[in-house]
Amino acid sequence: MEHIKFRNAENGYTIFMLTRPGEREELTCVGVFPDLSEGEYVRVEGDMITHVLYGEQLQVSKYEICVPKDKLAMERYLGSGAIKGIGVTMAARIVARFGDDTFRILEREPERLAEIKGISERMAREFHASFQEKQGMRNAMMYLQQYYISGELAVKIYKQYGDSMREVLENNPYQLIEDINGIGFKTADGIAEKMGISGESEYRIRAGILYALQLAAQSGHVYLPDRELIRFCTGLLEVQADSLSHIIDSLSIERKLKIVKKVTDDGEEAQVYSWPSYFAEIAVARMLCNLNTPVNADEVQIMHRLESIEKNLDIELDDIQRLAVLTAARNGVMILTGGPGTGKTTTINAIINLFESRGLNILLAAPTGRAAKRMTEATGREARTIHRLLEVTRMNPDGNDFRHGIFARDESNPLETDVVIIDEVSMVDIHLMNALLRAIPVGTRLILVGDGDQLPSVGPGNVLRDILASGVFASVCLTKIFRQAEESDIVVNAHKIRSGMDIRLDNKSKDFFIMRRSDPAVIISVVSELVRDKLPRYVEATPMDIQVLTPMRKGELGVENMNRMLQDFLNPKNEQKVEYATRGIVFREGDKVMQIRNNYQMEWEVRSARGTILDSGMGIYNGDIGVIKKINRFAEEMEVLFDENKTVYYPFSSTEDLEHAYAVTIHKSQGSEYPAVVMPILSGPQMLLTRNLLYTAVTRATRCVTIVGSENAIHQMIANANEQKRYTGLCDRIRECMR
Repeated sequence: MEHIKFRNAENGYTIFMLTRPGEREELTCVGVFPDLSEGEYVRVEGDMITHVLYGEQLQVSKYEICVPKDKLAMERYLGSGAIKGIGVTMAARIVARFGDDTFRILEREPERLAEIKGISERMAREFHASFQEKQGMRNAMMYLQQYYISGELAVKIYKQYGDSMREVLENNPYQLIEDINGIGFKTADGIAEKMGISGESEYRIRAGILYALQLAAQSGHVYLPDRELIRFCTGLLEVQADSLSHIIDSLSIERKLKIVKKVTDDGEEAQVYSWPSYFAEIAVARMLCNLNTPVNADEVQIMHRLESIEKNLDIELDDIQRLAVLTAARNGVMILTGGPGTGKTTTINAIINLFESRGLNILLAAPTGRAAKRMTEATGREARTIHRLLEVTRMNPDGNDFRHGIFARDESNPLETDVVIIDEVSMVDIHLMNALLRAIPVGTRLILVGDGDQLPSVGPGNVLRDILASGVFASVCLTKIFRQAEESDIVVNAHKIRSGMDIRLDNKSKDFFIMRRSDPAVIISVVSELVRDKLPRYVEATPMDIQVLTPMRKGELGVENMNRMLQDFLNPKNEQKVEYATRGIVFREGDKVMQIRNNYQMEWEVRSARGTILDSGMGIYNGDIGVIKKINRFAEEMEVLFDENKTVYYPFSSTEDLEHAYAVTIHKSQGSEYPAVVMPILSGPQMLLTRNLLYTAVTRATRCVTIVGSENAIHQMIANANEQKRYTGLCDRIRECMR
């Protein structure tokens, strides 16, 4: 190794120049080498690639260290700084004294280094420790290579376990799942298989059960019935059901799982929770019940104030809206629901004005940046995302996992306010609701606003519906469609869809259209033309503001294929636009992209036109949409501009959190509004073509909905009232708290 051009201290990614025997020209090598130093000899294997900017490189997949054989090589290695405290001059003196025996002395007789003038016994011990540490990392990397573990992952494993790494791996490789961020069941299971660990190992079955519950959470479940959990695990692990029950019981004793017995119409059911999910449900139920205290309120006085508010705001509330305001004034917890055009915004403004007239402080929040922005525009008061309201801190206590943030606001540092109003509550999952409630002290009023017919949260739980179903908390549902809203076919059709009524698709509307097509290729072409050319003029917006929504990810009209096609049409390849390819995806400057999972660690900043930082913070969240402004290949990062002018710099290693967003699933569109929505719908699985999915998609548009595809599929969706079952227990937990 002639010299190192670049090294990332966090993950060991290194670019170095290699001189091959008998050749003058240096070879550029790239890979993960946390332990290599200049002057070392290595044997490398990999693939020759051509970098757009840096030319031919060897992408190293496997390597081994070759011990320096001559004095000059040893002296050069020690003088490179590989051993902490040894510089060029001292390296020359050590090699001059011990010659070919130098490395053996460093490893086995380090006390003899003190024979050299200027080296004390303490220094000798330190040199030995540094040499051993270097050797330990090398040995670990060499050992892990045989199991096809990537260099970056190998670094994490060695840093976690040190010299006990082999013992951990050979005894229980599934321990990696609990100890190291980024290692899941599949990775650990692959390592275990290569190490020859039995498929019926108890460690494997334990890890598989916990993994099954993680997968269930990704589908929205908070728990699984024991029968379903066992059935799923027998297929996943290819083991007999008999071997699962006693391990589930053991995990329960260790408080890794919680088993709740419930009597159902079919007999007794055992509900199996991961412990964090059970704790979240119990905590949410308890805190909601603690907040739900009646408030003394003079109805006559409230009505007088309400009359003044109506005059000041130039509004006229109907009886249900007035009841909603009165209910909010009388209760510690209140839920306000209603579909589009039913006056939720007007009612919220009346509630805010009533509380402000009584000198109360109010905080407004919503789950996403777009929903918070809409709330700000509708109320004229600042609304924040729930994450910003709770003040996300840099990372969780183990300093390792950036997917799960912790918040500065909790029971020890609660929100300082009298009233908290949360909009779009249907999007809030059980864990975010738990974090929110922890920061709201008893005595603070909580008003939850949402639409119970929207799709449930992407994360686990069905919070809004469960709270309503419990029947414990005061709630008001707005149903009347106001005159101005009646002029919009988007609003009228949304309510018809919600009620299971067929809608008229005759294209006589000003804001609701269908373009009947039956060929997927033609549908894609029509959608592309609508987004790029026709709709921007019609709704006075840019193509980037128009959103394509589809029920599914896979298939010709799924998100993945639609994004490839729309990228070529809306942001074609251009010599002036830098690209970065990864995971089969080509990111290009100008691309519309979406963050697909919460990352509490990611920093953002808002800059003025002159580059001055106006605001900064942390956290980019699932569903946030932005545009790639710049791709810097030299710095290996992408600059993405999100809503609210937030700029984020993504290292290439973090781009796994991004995907194109020309088309997104309807589920991912929750909480957002777009001037125009285009829906390519032809056919698909019945479980995806449902009424509430169509209702959610239609209500995302403010000015225009265009369906491209099959009218019959739309009628089938309206008729399909089935929803995917979610296993949640919040309703039961709330009722238990009230007993």
